[in-house]
Amino acid sequence: MSQPKEDLFTHQDTLARLHEDLPLSDKLSFIHQIILQDCPFINRLAIALYDEQTDILKTYAHSTEGDDNPVVTYEAPLDAAPSLREIIEQRRPRLVQDLDIFAQGTNVHTKRIAAKGYKASYTMPLYQSGAFVGFLFFNSFESHPFTSAVLRQIDIYGHLIALMVINELAAIRTLVAAVQATRSMTHYRDIETGKHIDRTAHYARLIARELAADYNISDEQIEHIFLFSPLHDVGKIGIPDSILRKPGKLNDEEFDIMKTHPGKGREIIDAILEDFSLYALNYVNIMRNIAEYHHEAVDGSGYPKGLKGNEIPIEARISAVADVFDALTSRRAYKVPWSNEKAFALLRELSNTKLDRDCVDALLRNPDKILEIQQRFRDEEAV
Repeated sequence: MSQPKEDLFTHQDTLARLHEDLPLSDKLSFIHQIILQDCPFINRLAIALYDEQTDILKTYAHSTEGDDNPVVTYEAPLDAAPSLREIIEQRRPRLVQDLDIFAQGTNVHTKRIAAKGYKASYTMPLYQSGAFVGFLFFNSFESHPFTSAVLRQIDIYGHLIALMVINELAAIRTLVAAVQATRSMTHYRDIETGKHIDRTAHYARLIARELAADYNISDEQIEHIFLFSPLHDVGKIGIPDSILRKPGKLNDEEFDIMKTHPGKGREIIDAILEDFSLYALNYVNIMRNIAEYHHEAVDGSGYPKGLKGNEIPIEARISAVADVFDALTSRRAYKVPWSNEKAFALLRELSNTKLDRDCVDALLRNPDKILEIQQRFRDEEAV
């Protein structure tokens, strides 16, 4: 019996929404809803990323029933969670049918999960080309929910989610690497120190985490601010050496030329996005905004557009504070590094005129973490 032509396209692909241009968190929530149809006891999915430079695990994306996620804007050393470290050593997922076995655990993550009533978990390690990149957590309010049949299903979904995460991270890293390659060309002409990029990234992440609750900044956005902030000055590659490397103060004409670098940065980023076909990548506007608006001032006296206050994207305001602080506290050919205390005092003076007060306060609330960043990412000549 032949099949009628009208029956050829009657089936709707269950996972078709994954083809759409959606943030990872939205795709994760969509997959979670599919999983719940077969496994209604999977109450939470969560992804944590690993930062090899600092040995830190940091929250990234989640889908939680009721959106009451117990762990957001959180980071901790991997060594503080021995049971998670063991997953990497075993290169196998960890199945915990009853989380009471960790009842005496002191880890903040463990306590928060227990406090919300989760009873069981299944944790998959995520790898990209053999390198560990993070964890995927399946949590349940029921104890002993994971049968062999359930685990076979979850493994399939888990690897689908892993591919989504790795695909997004790979695209972001391609973009960052391309811009960084351009930025590195500037490094050989500019006067910034080698670890400026690392310090600026971590200062920006610190500020973003502090502001997350008040500004509704997600873990995904924090990660992108962390990745993109150090690339704010990519447009300087278009500035002549005679201006870029001038040891003294720029005259008005030279300064007008210097003020074109934010616009040039935006142009370079747009060109890279087009060349690598990365326009669909979520949060690329964070990179654009940082490059174009990091010299705007909250009182409207900045450039290139003279934006004021909240007209300036929050990521650009964050990047500006991170960059100014590191510039003040770093050694340059024409200056010795300022003490943190002296730099803090100037940042306070610049609050609500040049710099955003909330961003300044967020940084200044964390002197110990600032010191940790400076010690970890010291310039070679300071070692």
